[in-house]
Amino acid sequence: MLPAAAVFHFPWEVNSGAVQEGESVRVFGRLDCYQPEESRATLSAQHASKEHHVVVHTLFVEPFNPIIGAQYIVLGETENAEEGGVMVRARVLNCVDGVNIALLQKAINEQRSFFKEREHKQNDAAQSAHAP
Repeated sequence: MLPAAAVFHFPWEVNSGAVQEGESVRVFGRLDCYQPEESRATLSAQHASKEHHVVVHTLFVEPFNPIIGAQYIVLGETENAEEGGVMVRARVLNCVDGVNIALLQKAINEQRSFFKEREHKQNDAAQSAHAP
């Protein structure tokens, strides 16, 4: 059975508790460091003058050629890290250096608005179908 479709989450949402353990996520960030002996990478992203970090477990995507400072998109599942916080167990790790991050964030917000509006319309249609 395939895992559920992954939803884009911002790095600051992953660590804020907005994402439940085991949930499939897509997250982006700049590769800050890679520790191959621990199969661990750290991505960072800037938001509201604060730097946010996401720890990524890279065992399933190794070997890969890390480019420190490049932008990456990760697709994987969240899990609680041993030292606290959240870690993403990567199934896919793509270098997307050159992507306009501001435009990506805008697209993610537009997609969320679309899904929310579609869900609202479906709920309205379901309620009117059950109305006497």
